[in-house]
Amino acid sequence: MSTIKEALARRIPERRQEIADLVARHGDAVISEVTVKQAFGGMRGVKGLVCDTSLVDPIKGLIIRGIPIAELADKTAEEIFYLLVVGELPDQAALKTLKQNLFARSEVPDYVWKVLRDMPSSAHPMDMLITAITILEDESVFRRRYDEGMKKEDYWEAALEDSLNLLAKLPALAAGVYRIRYKKGDLILPDPGLDWSENYAHMLGIDAPDFYELMRLYMVLHSDHEGGNVSAFAAHVVASALSDPYYSLAAGLSGLAGPLHGLANQECLKFVLGVMDRFGGAPTPEQMETYTWEILNSGRVVPGYGHAVLRATDPRFTAFHAFGKEHFPNDSVFKTVDVGFEVIPKVLQEHGKAANPWPNVDAGSGALLYHYGLEEMRYYTVLFSVSRAMGIFAQLVTSRAMMEPITRPKSVSTGWIGSKVEAAVGA
Repeated sequence: MSTIKEALARRIPERRQEIADLVARHGDAVISEVTVKQAFGGMRGVKGLVCDTSLVDPIKGLIIRGIPIAELADKTAEEIFYLLVVGELPDQAALKTLKQNLFARSEVPDYVWKVLRDMPSSAHPMDMLITAITILEDESVFRRRYDEGMKKEDYWEAALEDSLNLLAKLPALAAGVYRIRYKKGDLILPDPGLDWSENYAHMLGIDAPDFYELMRLYMVLHSDHEGGNVSAFAAHVVASALSDPYYSLAAGLSGLAGPLHGLANQECLKFVLGVMDRFGGAPTPEQMETYTWEILNSGRVVPGYGHAVLRATDPRFTAFHAFGKEHFPNDSVFKTVDVGFEVIPKVLQEHGKAANPWPNVDAGSGALLYHYGLEEMRYYTVLFSVSRAMGIFAQLVTSRAMMEPITRPKSVSTGWIGSKVEAAVGA
């Protein structure tokens, strides 16, 4: 039996040597080129980051440490976090130790609840969660040890301590945000007999066993998604300046709060509910086809369909869809999602302008939450945040373990690009 810290410590020397040897042998090798279109298009597709925790294959979807997410859908959040950090799934003893470790760190100080209760009644749930995280920064082990003169090769240990401390508290923080913001009553204490994701469901106040299972699945499926998505990249850049995990997670979640990132799931649910309003319930395939064409012909896009990288149905959507099929196939909201899955890809293929006509993870997740009475859509990104923190922390700890430098890409002006391209064309 070993702790997550001990397991990672055994792997770090070999991994550091592997990187050092690779740089020594091939440090000047070119791994990517940048086009003008990419420079002006958000660096889409530019290979300039290293992320060993996960990758997104255009066909297979999310792959965590070499394992496709579809093969991990039955795992617990603790198993996924261990896999992300260490690189292998834990045995039963290590898993039990991690669960106990997280529960022991889970208590939230009273001063955090006081601040959250004093926030405006109109505060966005993401604002409340990020505020709580930054308040807790005063407890950072990394900042304290850095100020004491911690060695560079030991940064990862303090980063892991902060990550475990904050990850352990996130379910209580997020559940507290929900209960305070939406006036759901007193805070609910965690149950030592439940695991990390189960306790999150329990502290939300939704004690249906099926909802516990959905929350476990939700935490697993949203846990990581390479290093270039906005939340992971923002956290990575901030952490590279040796800002502690509290600041770094707050930065990443500030990016996740944007409508082009973490807010997408609520936009998809709004679309589904809008379809139902239009047709007085779940639509027929013919009605969904007509409605989809109306959206496309008006110049809009269909929420939940398409992805920057994927070119097939997102396996995370497949897992959520299977959950709905098993637990409530006749729920009208889920049936609308189901009909959309049957019809929308065909319409998008006929339309011909979508690079990927298949559903992504956001197409169905909101409908499942809605079924269990969690109807406050502005809160959905908080759920996403709790899950994505696992990947953000795993990437952060890995970066400190590999002693990566500050992230500082070179920027150029529009004029410089114009002159460079024109000179090349002229030549």
